[in-house]
Amino acid sequence: MVALSVLLLTKNGSRDLAHLLPAVFQQRGIGPFEVVVVDSGSTDGTISLVQKFPVRLQQISPEAFHHARTRNLAATLAAGDILVFLSQDAIPASDLWLNKLIANFDDPKVGAVYGRQIPKEAAFSERKDTLDIVYGSQKFVKDPAHRNGLGYRFYHFSDVNAAIRRNVWRATPFPEELKVFEDLGIAKRMLDAGWKIVYEPEAAVLHSHNYRTKGLFQRYFDIGCTLKQLEIWDAHGTKKSLWRDALKMFSKTLRHTRNPSEERPLLQALRQDVAKSVGLFLGLHEAYLPVALKRHLSAFQLFG
Repeated sequence: MVALSVLLLTKNGSRDLAHLLPAVFQQRGIGPFEVVVVDSGSTDGTISLVQKFPVRLQQISPEAFHHARTRNLAATLAAGDILVFLSQDAIPASDLWLNKLIANFDDPKVGAVYGRQIPKEAAFSERKDTLDIVYGSQKFVKDPAHRNGLGYRFYHFSDVNAAIRRNVWRATPFPEELKVFEDLGIAKRMLDAGWKIVYEPEAAVLHSHNYRTKGLFQRYFDIGCTLKQLEIWDAHGTKKSLWRDALKMFSKTLRHTRNPSEERPLLQALRQDVAKSVGLFLGLHEAYLPVALKRHLSAFQLFG
């Protein structure tokens, strides 16, 4: 039996997978592992590409894809004691990525580990700044016994680059009532059940998406809705810590705009920072908004 399963959800990801799959199979310092791919209707050559590697492939229809449910499906197909979730466009930054990720399970109280996300070369400054704040160079352990003043970061978790014990996933699977941010939901389940979660910056991947101002607004609106739905917004310094990091982001923006080589003009940079804050605020207070408006504001169709 393999001790480790790497789970990939794919759709039209051949460009990134051409780099990701070789990087995964070149990992050092680990025992046997398997790779399970669940594809939801690729038409770009993804299927033929993944079949060149020793993977287990499961195909589903595009309509069947669901962020939480499909990850739970992938986990049921896996044989490993440790389930490694990796996005199709998250490229391991070194051949020790997997070793660094799973080494944290030497502590039997650790239920999950997530790694660093390093912005890709073409990333906008907004993404570089955000990832720099959220995914820093310092390792830390989220322990339900003492929260260490982490605020909103206590529940933060990303399945872009993460590993979960199989028995922990069985007890606290991805919450299928959430349309998106299923990683936030499973983190809350694990922590509330008493498991530790480790942030391991040495287990790094190259991963970033560029967003326009409207996209950022809608994304943060959905984040606010999810924080409220999971009842973690008012808990343990979440508000204070989130607004503190928002001020850090604003300060970074001002520093960037003094740089003549910076690609984002001042007004665009400020618009994006304001859009995130306003989107988050409205999402947190979505109960006061009409459904028709909420449907328009949501990026992930949270309201039908």
